[in-house]
Amino acid sequence: MKKIDHIGIAVNDIEASILLYQKLLNVPCNKIEEVESEQVKTAFFEVGESKIELLGALSPDSAIAKFLNKKPQGIHHIAFEVDDIYAEIKRLKAEGFTPLSETPKKGADNKLICFFHPRDTNGVLIEICQTIL
Repeated sequence: MKKIDHIGIAVNDIEASILLYQKLLNVPCNKIEEVESEQVKTAFFEVGESKIELLGALSPDSAIAKFLNKKPQGIHHIAFEVDDIYAEIKRLKAEGFTPLSETPKKGADNKLICFFHPRDTNGVLIEICQTIL
């Protein structure tokens, strides 16, 4: 793993949260994107070498909506940048970690992504991501 790419934060109201994080971080939101396959709207803030990703549900059936129905707003996942997502999925599976999908999916911010089950990572949802070239 190269670095922490971003920290994902689930929010109830993404528009209000964008304003809040612009004030908090003193930087503008640099990208807003909808990922239809995940039914999520994302907003990114660059903070040093890492990013903060706000996640708002586009549908009551989305993973973010289900998360927010169980838990309050807050950290949803930590994402780590990798050079070869396919090799890293294979390595992590061999180490006993459970991927939530067998192959990477296209995510926000021009990335291939794969999540790993929090039961294997002390309750933290882990994402690995690789920039699509």
